[in-house]
Amino acid sequence: MSRSPVVKPYRWLAQHYDTIFGSFRIPIDAAHERVLGAILPRVASACDLACGTGTTALRMAGKGIKMYAVDLSPHMCRLARAKAAGARLPLRVLRADMRSFRLPEKVDLITCEYDALNHVPRREDLKRVAKAVARALRPGGHFFFDVNNSPGFKRYWAGNVWLERPGVAVVMRGGHNLQADHAWSDVEWFIRDGSRWQRHYERVEEVCWSSAEIRRTLRQAGFDSVRAWDAAPFFKIDRLIRTGCRTVYLARKSPD
Repeated sequence: MSRSPVVKPYRWLAQHYDTIFGSFRIPIDAAHERVLGAILPRVASACDLACGTGTTALRMAGKGIKMYAVDLSPHMCRLARAKAAGARLPLRVLRADMRSFRLPEKVDLITCEYDALNHVPRREDLKRVAKAVARALRPGGHFFFDVNNSPGFKRYWAGNVWLERPGVAVVMRGGHNLQADHAWSDVEWFIRDGSRWQRHYERVEEVCWSSAEIRRTLRQAGFDSVRAWDAAPFFKIDRLIRTGCRTVYLARKSPD
C-alpha cells in the first residue's frame, strides 16, 4: 500500500462519473431536502467544494443562487464548465485544492458532497479544510458535507465491486487499514473504443475522522454550531449503507 502526499486528479473517474455513479444523486437530494430545506431560500451565493462534474452547483444555480464550483481535478473542472454552458446557467468554476481554496467573495453556503472531504491525503488536513471553508463563508454561513465513517470503511471499502454500464465497466478492489482509518480502492476501467476495449487504472484513497475530531476541528475554525444526521435513512436504495457508516453534517460559522 502506498500513500501519496498530494491529492491526485482523477481522469477516468471524471470522464465516467455521471454514468457510473449517477444514482448516488438520489440520497444526496434527500439529504438536501431534510438538512438544507429551511436554509436554501435564504442563500444568495454558494460554493460547491470538490464539485466533480458540477451537478450540485448547477442544481443550485438553477434556483437563482450565485454559484461557484471548486475542484482539484482539471478533468472535473472541464466537465463542469461544459455542463454549465450546455445548461446555459451561470457558474464560475475554479480549479483549486480544498485545503487552500479562495473565493472572489464570501458566500452564504458551502457544500462538499459524495464523501469528498474524506479524499484529503492526511488526517491532519481536516484542519486546513475547515480553516479554508470558514474563510470563504460569511458570518452565519453554513457548511454542509457528508463523510464516510470507520464502520463504512470496514463494510463497503474492504472488498471488490463490479459496476457495468453501456460502453464502460469498472472493477474496484478496496482495502482498509483499521489502525490508520485509511481506505483505498484500486480502480480498473474497461472502456469501449469502437470495437475494442481499453484498460485503465486509478487509485482512490480516503481517510476518516471520528465525530469528536470533526466537531472539535470545526469549532476551532470558528463554527459555533455543528449538527449531524446519520445518512442511512437517505440511502434507502443502497443496502450497504447501514447505521453508523456515513454521516451528514451541517455546521454554522459564528455570526460574531
